[in-house]
Amino acid sequence: MLSRAAWSLLMRTGGLGTRGTHSPGSTAGGQRRLSPYVDCYAQRSYPMPDEPFCTELSEEQRALKEKEKSSWAQLSQAEKVALYRLQFQETFAEMNRRSNEWKTVMGCVFFFIGFTALMIWWQRIYVFPEKVVTLTDERKAQQLQRLLDMKSNPIQGLAAQWDYEKKEWKK
Repeated sequence: MLSRAAWSLLMRTGGLGTRGTHSPGSTAGGQRRLSPYVDCYAQRSYPMPDEPFCTELSEEQRALKEKEKSSWAQLSQAEKVALYRLQFQETFAEMNRRSNEWKTVMGCVFFFIGFTALMIWWQRIYVFPEKVVTLTDERKAQQLQRLLDMKSNPIQGLAAQWDYEKKEWKK
């Protein structure tokens, strides 16, 4: 909870809860100025941003903007490109070009796959216990022989598949 002095200071300075109107070119408080290049983001679906890319013009750019008002046949190709760059950040070809972001994504994917494999290997070596005795090959053979000696499940099970006279599996 704010003390009474802090609360009155906030109310006097106009912070916390005061609302004001502002234009798109200025901030709500009005203290900060925008950079000459506004955060305009053109997309293919919405290629015309609300504000031009460059808002503060130099003398050369202002002269070019005045020259723009006359006939466009008098403008050179370089001047037309410069006027386009004042209004838009990038062309459609630049918007549609492929990025190399997929390399970063695939690098991260392979890094984490490798890291996971390393963790699994480390756990198999240091965390998981040794194989239990009942899972060794000779012990499994002894268990199978015991099941056959007891003739367990003689109708459809292992004993049904074993030939007791020839001591081999039925074919």
